Amino acid sequence: MKSLPITEAKILLVDENRDGLLVRRSLLEEHGFRVELAENGEVGLELFKSIRFDVVVTGYRIPRMSGTELIERIRKLDPHARVVLISGFAQPLGLTEENTGADVVLSKDSQEQVLLVRSVKRLLNRTVSRKPPRTAGAAVVRRVSRRVAAL
Repeated sequence: MKSLPITEAKILLVDENRDGLLVRRSLLEEHGFRVELAENGEVGLELFKSIRFDVVVTGYRIPRMSGTELIERIRKLDPHARVVLISGFAQPLGLTEENTGADVVLSKDSQEQVLLVRSVKRLLNRTVSRKPPRTAGAAVVRRVSRRVAAL
């Protein structure tokens, strides 16, 4: 994926909190992004299937499908999708990029707005796409192959 001019970038925001969606949309639009909203995971997934988005920003606790389930389904459709997960429970639940599948995990706190804009811009400027998540089976095959080669 190549980097895009910000004015062409489309962002999908998925969250159950309507006020949070509106605030984040205003913030991102002020920075020149085009933004679509979804109030639950199912609507977000349908929008993702029908429109090409450059970045997806999702909440963790969203109706009809968790944020991590949404990320998993998005990754099946596009392994190189750029995804930000936002949660008020990121630290207490130990949410990380590794265990959620997101490119960036942010906490809902006083730094959220600054970090959201910075993260979206960073993801858009990323010229080398993220490697698709490996399956556990592939890792086992590599380890077994190395052991056999060492014999």
